[in-house]
Amino acid sequence: MSHATDTVDIREIVARTVAKTPVTDLHTHLYAPAFGPLLLWGVDEMLTYHYLAAELLRVSNMPYDAYWALPRKQQAELVWRELFIERSPVGEACRGVLTALDRLGLDVSERDLDAYRTYFADQRPEDHVDTVLKTANLKCVVMTNDLFDASERPVWLKGFDGDKRFHAALRLDGLLNDWGRACPAMREWGYDVEPNLGLKTLGEVRRFLDEWILRMDALYMAASFPPDFAFPEDSPRGRLIESCVLPAGRDNGVPFAMMIGVKRNVNPALKLAADGVGLSNVDVVARLCADYPDNRFMVTMLARENQHELCVAARKFRNLLLFGCWWFLNNPSLIEEMTRMRMELLGLSFVPQHSDARVLEQVIYKWEHSRASVAKVLSSKYADLVATGWQVTESEIARDATRLLDRNFWDFLGRS
Repeated sequence: MSHATDTVDIREIVARTVAKTPVTDLHTHLYAPAFGPLLLWGVDEMLTYHYLAAELLRVSNMPYDAYWALPRKQQAELVWRELFIERSPVGEACRGVLTALDRLGLDVSERDLDAYRTYFADQRPEDHVDTVLKTANLKCVVMTNDLFDASERPVWLKGFDGDKRFHAALRLDGLLNDWGRACPAMREWGYDVEPNLGLKTLGEVRRFLDEWILRMDALYMAASFPPDFAFPEDSPRGRLIESCVLPAGRDNGVPFAMMIGVKRNVNPALKLAADGVGLSNVDVVARLCADYPDNRFMVTMLARENQHELCVAARKFRNLLLFGCWWFLNNPSLIEEMTRMRMELLGLSFVPQHSDARVLEQVIYKWEHSRASVAKVLSSKYADLVATGWQVTESEIARDATRLLDRNFWDFLGRS
């Protein structure tokens, strides 16, 4: 039995082990190749991702509308020039582009955008997905599947027969946060619903959820909520959650994932980059966990200031799984801080990260950078154990890494 006996040994072993442990990426905005143009990939998509658009529009004098009116290729060239050539690309989103290009075998020292475009133009989506997932060492990813997206629903209706690399999650934002638009859409699809959410309508919404959980084999239902999210609540959202989502989750054995704390359209001129962050109420999560013990909840919050209270709540409810460092928290300094706190309060009973990737190649950098942060925290905790005289074996390190990066999620779902 091999033991890690000193700090140097531990760091090296943990870094190596975490790097080679396959990951289940439990929340992405990626799609299987069968969804066609919904799968975003390539250097222009990386460069025009809304994180970089926001960073560009801080330093450019170009009017917002003028930027958005540019063809994607020209947007990408502007981002490349302003953020990579005229300035050093030290921001995390910029560094991520370079990490992804480098790990795919491209020479970032050449700074040759045309050469990078040529590489991606030569790829077949199906093969490229395999390359990227292998490079990132991902076992599989979970999509975000929004039935109110007119581009996505037809793929399911035509009989998408699955892809072992991509699992489904039923996204409910359109249903819960905009019932006024969801209601007529559901009527068009054959559900006998009315705006007033009477018993018949609630029964039809429940039928909709049951049918689509089964059709997709959805691993969980999910929705993002604003900082003022409340439950119980006398609103369409509150009634739909109480009468439809929670019963469907309980009876179908699927968790309800809540991503809480996003302020929509803080600066509408930024379009996809317009959203901000606000402080949320952790008591809402605790109340749900206490009042619905037969349901399981997966939660991540956007505000750094919410993390400690949320972590304490997770100590009290085993039907609550904390996951990831979402959106504005997906930066190495904050990932390390949050992972350290969670580990100190929850041991190994959480999921430290998800990529939230919208562009395929982002999983390469998001997971490489996150693995480094997770390994740093984990090795420091093992060093603390060794200092007490407790011996840590390499097999135990491998076991723990597998729990954090893969098994905790599947065990919470109750799936092998």
